[in-house]
Amino acid sequence: MLKNKIKVFRAMYDLTQEDLAKKVGVSRQTINSIEKGKYVPSVVIALKMAKVFGVNVEEIFTLEEENNEENI
Repeated sequence: MLKNKIKVFRAMYDLTQEDLAKKVGVSRQTINSIEKGKYVPSVVIALKMAKVFGVNVEEIFTLEEENNEENI
């Protein structure tokens, strides 16, 4: 499962979902779905978000391993 800290970073930069959506080039609904974990963003979208916030992708997104998965 992919966890994210988009809401935290948006708050730090005082951005609404709409603001971030415009900067990344997606809809507000897409940002909302990503934040809620209902949609996994493409690598391009993740990289654009990282660029907006000036951080590495790994600071925004973390992979939470499920118990039944083998370690990769």
